[in-house]
Amino acid sequence: MVDRFNDGLLTPTETASYLEIPQSTLTSWLKNKAAGAPLVHQVEPVRKGQPSVPFIAVAEAHVLRSLRSLGLRMSEIREAAAAVRDAFDTPYGLVSKRIATDGVDIFIEHGWGDLRRARDGQVPIHEVVSDYLRYLTWEPGEDFPSSLRLRQYPDSVPVVIDPRFGHGLPVVAANRVTVQAITDLWEAGETVEDIAYDYDMTPEQVDALCRAVVHLAA
Repeated sequence: MVDRFNDGLLTPTETASYLEIPQSTLTSWLKNKAAGAPLVHQVEPVRKGQPSVPFIAVAEAHVLRSLRSLGLRMSEIREAAAAVRDAFDTPYGLVSKRIATDGVDIFIEHGWGDLRRARDGQVPIHEVVSDYLRYLTWEPGEDFPSSLRLRQYPDSVPVVIDPRFGHGLPVVAANRVTVQAITDLWEAGETVEDIAYDYDMTPEQVDALCRAVVHLAA
């Protein structure tokens, strides 16, 4: 079983691509620190070029991207991460399940309660936190997430990164089949009806998934 904290799941390039984060931004997060630990954790790869970003770090990058949507500067992001990590006494505080309750109060105490997302000037921090939390899944009784839903795929076909399935590749949440396996069949000329039958999906779901992949590649 893949260790969410200590086993490399993705390369930095894959992480940036799947989360739709600029490569330079992720590189900065991997290098910068908060409360004595990297903003986004990284492990030593088994071999050069092999995955070095564990699943927990993929989730951290997702959270930081969400905080970035508030318009926070780099110094403020480091301060936010440090505040939560210190309060929860864990270097993984940004993805602790406690962020759903105590975390918002910590952000507000540090002066971010009045911040609005730079793009539209309307959405308060409570809503931003609630929005990014809905993409994380925690198993009962666990404090850290077990999977992350990728927001660029349609709600009708939730796609997740789950370290237990697909070796880090995005998989369809309902059947744990990799997106690539489905789109490869579609590109090879298989009908959406046949693919849907093989993977216990509806033709509409297969069509929506394939269209989303084409759109993302454009």
